[in-house]
Amino acid sequence: MKRLLIFSLILLVAIVSARAQEKSGGVVVDKEKRTITVDCKIAPRKMEDPKFQGKTWPIEVIACYPYPKGQKAHETVVTIDVKPSEVHKALESFGLKPGKPVRGEAKDPPQGPDVSLFLEIPDRDGRSKRVPIERTLIDPKTNKPMPKVQWRFTGSIKSKPDPAKDETVYGADMTGTLISIFPVTDETVFQTNLTMKEEKYLKLETDTKLLPPVGTPVKLVIEVPVKK
Repeated sequence: MKRLLIFSLILLVAIVSARAQEKSGGVVVDKEKRTITVDCKIAPRKMEDPKFQGKTWPIEVIACYPYPKGQKAHETVVTIDVKPSEVHKALESFGLKPGKPVRGEAKDPPQGPDVSLFLEIPDRDGRSKRVPIERTLIDPKTNKPMPKVQWRFTGSIKSKPDPAKDETVYGADMTGTLISIFPVTDETVFQTNLTMKEEKYLKLETDTKLLPPVGTPVKLVIEVPVKK
């Protein structure tokens, strides 16, 4: 009888844990911790393509599809394989509603509910540590980390795969951009409170002293605040 009771308790804990963590399309949702976790990899800063001529460009996005599928793969911190729309759906499961993305010069910055973004990276002992996204980037001229910003769930615009047809799809699924620092695209799920004015002087590079080597598997963690 005692063994049966213990077994029942273990089974109950397993069921509760499974319900608290839901996985769909490579996106793990933890309702208890209010997090969304996405598997990703540290992106290369130089593309193995002659047309890039070995050049590098300042970082403009945080996560997108790898090259050549990702339009911003030469300007990202990490690459992902999941569709951005899956992350959008996960955010809505917390009751969040997307705001409004911005592209290019605009009077107002992007709008939407705030979230917190982190990377879980391995440390020297093989364990993982969670760091804010801003800490993964530096200004190469000053060696100072990226200033603290607001990460906003804007959601993506709808785009036409074929301009000659009326059919539209979730735009970010086409470009592969999940998180954008500047409003260089409105086909993304997240943008910051920054505008193109800041883009002109805030040139960022990955902090290679903090981040592991290119290709290392890491995790992108999206923290959803409790509604007040």
